Amino acid sequence: MILIIDFGSQTAHLIGRRIRQLGIDISIVQPEDVMGEIQQKKPNGIIFSGGPASVYEKGAPTIHPEIFSLGIPILAICYGHQLTGHLLGGNVQPGKAREYGPVMLELNRKSELFDGITDNHFRVWMSHGDEVIHPPSGFEIVGSTQNAHAAVMQDLKRSIYCVQFHPEVGHTQNGEIILRNFIEKICHEDVSETKPDIQALIAGIKKTVRNGKVICAVSGGVDSTVAAYLIGRAIGKQLVPVYVDSGLMRSGTIERVKTIFTTYIFSHLIIVDARKLFLDSLHGISDPEEKRKIIGKLYVDIFQKEAAKQKGVTHLGQGTIYSDVIESKGTKNASHIKSHHNVGGIPDTLRLQLVEPLRNFYKDEVRELGRIAGLPEEIISEHPFPGPGYAVRIRGEVTRKRLQQEAMADGIVVEEIRKSGLYDTYFQCFAVMTGAYSTAVKGDGRVFAEVVAVRAYESDDIMTSRWADIPYDVLQKISSRIVNEVPDVSRVVYDITTKPPATMEWE
Repeated sequence: MILIIDFGSQTAHLIGRRIRQLGIDISIVQPEDVMGEIQQKKPNGIIFSGGPASVYEKGAPTIHPEIFSLGIPILAICYGHQLTGHLLGGNVQPGKAREYGPVMLELNRKSELFDGITDNHFRVWMSHGDEVIHPPSGFEIVGSTQNAHAAVMQDLKRSIYCVQFHPEVGHTQNGEIILRNFIEKICHEDVSETKPDIQALIAGIKKTVRNGKVICAVSGGVDSTVAAYLIGRAIGKQLVPVYVDSGLMRSGTIERVKTIFTTYIFSHLIIVDARKLFLDSLHGISDPEEKRKIIGKLYVDIFQKEAAKQKGVTHLGQGTIYSDVIESKGTKNASHIKSHHNVGGIPDTLRLQLVEPLRNFYKDEVRELGRIAGLPEEIISEHPFPGPGYAVRIRGEVTRKRLQQEAMADGIVVEEIRKSGLYDTYFQCFAVMTGAYSTAVKGDGRVFAEVVAVRAYESDDIMTSRWADIPYDVLQKISSRIVNEVPDVSRVVYDITTKPPATMEWE
């Protein structure tokens, strides 16, 4: 048993996933509940998560310092690293230079935490503004970055290990080794690899739905398809899949959804034409959060209307995954990043119970579940597409003209990436109507028109990402086609921002 203290990190749940994959039970607890949980569950190790707060903020989450004297090994990550330094008498201050995304770590002292890592210089993923300037008494510095001298510190006597970076995220090199070393070598747990239990998920759906019916929101994407497949396996003809044609999705989506529900999932598909309703409802709306909430409410209203036409519908099925949940402020101390239409966008008027079999899984786990279930790779490897569709790829108001521009630009990006043979290499690629305008010269005349941004990145679970190295010749083809084929576009820029600090979508 490993106890994880959630200080509001976007990746606290991801830490739990990594530990569970080693066959170890975990419990995620709030800081104020820690001491009672320790007495009850008697963990062999404790992990402090990161979090959005500063240790000096009024009301910042904290813990009782007694935890450091219990003799239980502690791994403190990011905010947990700073909080440990602060509570034990070290000096924590705002860093002279903040670190977000990839940073090189230099190890300068041996530590069990890094056993088996042969290179003392490797990339880690950071997301912090404060830093430990001087470690507390009893701690030694194990590793540094260019801007954080005490990026790793340890107190061997009390078995406390602190890292400023995030070993749980996929883009940190050697992150799995570091977590495994803590669990196996320091906490002395017996580890064994585990995989998602698809039969347990199906059994859980059966138990939840019983004799009811499920209206299931489907979009043709991997999340909703895997969710619908699992629900269908569990309840058969009690599944009622509904595709809402909002007019905000990529060309060919309807055909894709029809193929899925005639070839792989045998349920009668209901298609609702709501293109005019969505466009009218978004008229004059430019705020991203308002757009997402309007779209979420529209979807729910439509699903409830369709449910009323069917006898015995009790539940709404969704392909919600954990990255949707945590960005919508899924835990007490987490920061609200954006309201995903299927989480923060759901209104209180929902009369159906939710069935979300993938809610605690990440994108790569969902894909693995789909493969285990027998779905074809062409469905499993499809790039993600946001539920609100093009509405969150158009900065500002969604008009009919800008929707057409976005669809054309986005289609060019995807088409050229596919033609280059790089589609399966990247996690996602798309175009954004930025709402920014610049001067161009077309036909020897001045044009003042909108700027289109292209974004493509590599990721496994959406929690972190690195921008993709698209070859220059491919970028040139994309740029030339967009400025020549999409009306009223002045230029194309390429987004080279990692996550963090950027999110995947612009809105």
